[in-house]
Amino acid sequence: MVEKPLSSGLWPQMWEPLRSFGPRMGDWLSPAAEASADGKSYTIRVELPGVEDKDIDITVNAGVVSVKGEKRESREEKGETWYFSERQYGAFSRSFRLPADAEEAKVKADLKDGVLMITVPQRLEEPEKGTNKVKITKAA
Repeated sequence: MVEKPLSSGLWPQMWEPLRSFGPRMGDWLSPAAEASADGKSYTIRVELPGVEDKDIDITVNAGVVSVKGEKRESREEKGETWYFSERQYGAFSRSFRLPADAEEAKVKADLKDGVLMITVPQRLEEPEKGTNKVKITKAA
């Protein structure tokens, strides 16, 4: 248990609500994602509008799929009497823990219309080859 020291004055009390803002800001800036399974594979979809495939790095290590990258986007518009310029830059990272039956060596990824789709096949169980009769022997 961590005890919060009592402090007097306005300064500590004023900043208290902002104390946990940093970690929450990181979650807010992460790309939206969804994960699903269909019995044959696991699918992870990550929304990455404006990000090119060369700016995305996908790794699989110890049962975790990590997606890292950087968004670089700029837009310029000019008119007779006006000029507009907008730039967006920033790095992002998301990680997803895979279930035990995921085949890490067969991960595939496709990027289409700003959506990255990562597919991880599920390991299929060996079909039973019939029932085996076990012979019991008498110990001497």
